[in-house]
Amino acid sequence: MKVTHVVDESITVTAGGVDLFTYVYRPDTPVLESPKPYLHPIRTLAGDEVSLFRPHDHVWHKGIAWSLPHVGEHNFWGGPTYVHGSSYVQRDNNGSATHRELTALSTQDGQARIGHRLDWTSQAGAPVVEEERALTATLVDETAWVLTFETAMTNVSGATLHIGSPTTKGRPNAGYGGLFWRGPRSFTGGTVQAPSGTGSGNDLRGVRAEWFAFRGRHDGTGRWSTIVMVDDTANPRHPPQWFTRTEEFACLCPAPFFSEELALPDRDTLRFRYAVVVSAGDHGDEGTARLAKLGRSVVVSP
Repeated sequence: MKVTHVVDESITVTAGGVDLFTYVYRPDTPVLESPKPYLHPIRTLAGDEVSLFRPHDHVWHKGIAWSLPHVGEHNFWGGPTYVHGSSYVQRDNNGSATHRELTALSTQDGQARIGHRLDWTSQAGAPVVEEERALTATLVDETAWVLTFETAMTNVSGATLHIGSPTTKGRPNAGYGGLFWRGPRSFTGGTVQAPSGTGSGNDLRGVRAEWFAFRGRHDGTGRWSTIVMVDDTANPRHPPQWFTRTEEFACLCPAPFFSEELALPDRDTLRFRYAVVVSAGDHGDEGTARLAKLGRSVVVSP
């Protein structure tokens, strides 16, 4: 593996001549889209792109990002805020997660590691959260690599923060928020898989599981790719409920705040850890479960 660093902007991780992902840690994002770091483009080892950037239907969706729609009164997701009885309302509450400093950047033994500190601030600039974040890319076999995403969020707002979702605010079955992946347009209508089986549309939304997968096909090449997201057993509320859909667009999100708010007292720290397996091909039900096992071996706490 190698890394290419565009200082004060982004880091690209490459393996086997393929740019596996670019992590844009200081994006040029409008305030109303709640600026935050994101991974895009993301590719399989075969070179197929498995992420989507700023789609017209939800311009705040950007590849893979750590996005939270309800952090106290703040929106770190982007766009309007869900208000029960009024649907979505654009408020002056679009916060930003801003890069402060790099703490790690290395490659060794088939791994690349990125670490940095971030400041989460309100739209008015007041401090809300201080975050320590680490991303590790690991080659695991001839078809797949794994992204490990780790975050430690410390409340510095001066008061307890209640972290939730549109569902905790009154909108049924809309519990998104957390590590969110938006897939390519051609993945629309693909297959969602959980340990309990496969589904489509909203069939599996809200299900609790250790992992979820999405199997989709690419325009142009006609090839297939698979994304598997795995929740660490040490994460709060493990196993999480999942937000997923296939019919309007492809997405996966382990959503720890899907149906119940979590209170984060001032100066307390909240930690999460995930594995994202990025694999070339459609491996079927059993093969996808094997990919989940690979991801679990990388991410699960001892």
